Amino acid sequence: MKPDGYCRVSRERTFVSVPIPTPAARITAFESLAFGMFVHWGLYSQLGKGEWAMNLHQIPKDEYRKLMATFTAQDFDAIELARTARRAGMKYLTHTTRHHDGFSLYDTRGLSDLDITHTPAGRDLILELVEACRAEGILPMLYCTTLDWSDPRFESDWAAYHRYLQASVELLCTQYGKIGGFWFDGNWSRPEADWHEDDLYRIIRRYQPEAIIINNSGIDAMGRGGHPEVDSVTFERGRPRPQDRQGAPKYVASEMCHTMNFHWGVATRDFNYLSPAHVIEELCFARRAGANLLMNIGPESQGKIPAFESAALARVGDWIEIHGGREGVLYHGRPSSVVGEGDDFALQIGDELYLFITGLTATGNTMAHDSASRGPGPRTFSQVFGRYREAIWLDSGESLAFEHALDDGLLMLNATQYPYGTNTVVRVARLR
Repeated sequence: MKPDGYCRVSRERTFVSVPIPTPAARITAFESLAFGMFVHWGLYSQLGKGEWAMNLHQIPKDEYRKLMATFTAQDFDAIELARTARRAGMKYLTHTTRHHDGFSLYDTRGLSDLDITHTPAGRDLILELVEACRAEGILPMLYCTTLDWSDPRFESDWAAYHRYLQASVELLCTQYGKIGGFWFDGNWSRPEADWHEDDLYRIIRRYQPEAIIINNSGIDAMGRGGHPEVDSVTFERGRPRPQDRQGAPKYVASEMCHTMNFHWGVATRDFNYLSPAHVIEELCFARRAGANLLMNIGPESQGKIPAFESAALARVGDWIEIHGGREGVLYHGRPSSVVGEGDDFALQIGDELYLFITGLTATGNTMAHDSASRGPGPRTFSQVFGRYREAIWLDSGESLAFEHALDDGLLMLNATQYPYGTNTVVRVARLR
């Protein structure tokens, strides 16, 4: 029996091709950055209880302000921070200028008395940061809160608060040279409010037309779109999924932000840190979806870079170096229509195909986030219609055998085992 509405006219289907918008040059450049450092640091760092300490521990405003008297920033070294990012293979750095507690790490030039000039530090740390980033070949980007727990205007005079917010952003746009992007955070606190985004983004486009604009949609809104001027959606601590851009009014990038433990600001009693292997996996899986990974660290009370984060990210940098370095496939590879089994996937650069092989260890990979160990042996990929004459491991140059049924688009790669003393977590084979 045929279901209601069934009409046997033709078994053929007509598919209408819907175009994908061409990305703006700034968005294409942003996608090629691939890997960035996120830095959360401020008054809350002296408490060592995370960046939400003021709110979640219900610290009164007047009591919290006393932290300004002991904020010396004596261990803050912008050059060291930029070099740590570069050593990790990161190409951009997004630093908090002001977080939800309302304290600014830059000279607000009279807009607020809750800023760095009213502390023993007495230095414009954002100016130091952007200059250090440029010296080290790192693109500086600035985090700006839109939520403020300390400013009474946030609760009592919405229009006046937004004049202050916009004046703050205009200051950052005009006093610190070319900025790579602005990363806003806090609109999720009042989802029904008018956040005056037109006015805010107009300021950025006037002074910093090539800056990337990001507005974090929040931890429960993975990849949700936003204002037309926003250049990238966010995935907060959640693996990105590929975007469906067909018929979209604008090509928008994507970025996953993640942190080394369960807090963004330093938390001295949080021992649940990610391993280098975990970060490598998150970076690879972000690139699988065409997204960047923005990996956070929380400097200590007066700005010192924590030893664990520095060492762990350096190991990630070592992994990147043996896979082509800062100009390799992690940065310039783009998602492919090729489909792998399980977590295996492929990236494409021109005519070259890069197969990312996961779970290759002979025993259970206890460091892997969610991939099961399958060990060495054949790995099958479908939708492979390019012609390839050789396959090699990037980490060793070893040639690999493969079989390719071109007409069917099926390719089977013989993924050999790691040599003793090696485990790169995710192994990459180049086909050309």
